[in-house]
Amino acid sequence: MLDNHGFDLWADGYDKSVDIADDKDLYPFAGYKKLMNSIYNAVMVKCPAKILDIGIGTGTLALKLYEMGNVITGIDFSSEMLNQSRAKMPNATLIQHDFSKGIPSELSEEKFDFIISTYALHHLTDNEKIRFIRTLLAHLDNAGTIIIGDVAFQDRESLNKCRMACEDGEWDEDEFYFVYSELQDELLSHCTMTYHQVSHCAGILKISPIIRRKVCCG
Repeated sequence: MLDNHGFDLWADGYDKSVDIADDKDLYPFAGYKKLMNSIYNAVMVKCPAKILDIGIGTGTLALKLYEMGNVITGIDFSSEMLNQSRAKMPNATLIQHDFSKGIPSELSEEKFDFIISTYALHHLTDNEKIRFIRTLLAHLDNAGTIIIGDVAFQDRESLNKCRMACEDGEWDEDEFYFVYSELQDELLSHCTMTYHQVSHCAGILKISPIIRRKVCCG
């Protein structure tokens, strides 16, 4: 697993390496551009929107949303990746922070129309993902949505099939990929969730809080 120094070193070549893997339909970035376009289109339905991008990286997706007038807040633990995002989006709020420790304190009272994350949350264990998503639900504005695009699978069988198809040493055993059926079972009482498989190793989760209406008596 890369630490923040590793991501700093990778910052300059990150976008290029992702494009190469996507073009060759290779794990882990097969379907990358399609995934990014789908999230962009989902957010633009509500433009201008207030957006939190978790693991904003070099700002590939956030920049497109920023250019259309959306208000961007981004967090990432790589200072070099944030420097690249800051150069592209001077009016965005960008915070260096390790999201495995939760939401940064300066955002504790903030709410957003969309919370998005692409290819970042697989660094959290399955239990950490569940706790983090529950935390994020509290930071959504009315009718807000969490949209996660990542290495993801409909079920555990699909994940194992992808792992077996990888050549020796290619599969990253230090990462924890989304399994929709298992995540849905754990979060059923907290939110509504949909899932769309984009490629053989990537998918998009859309998560919204359950709105419980007050019953008036009288």
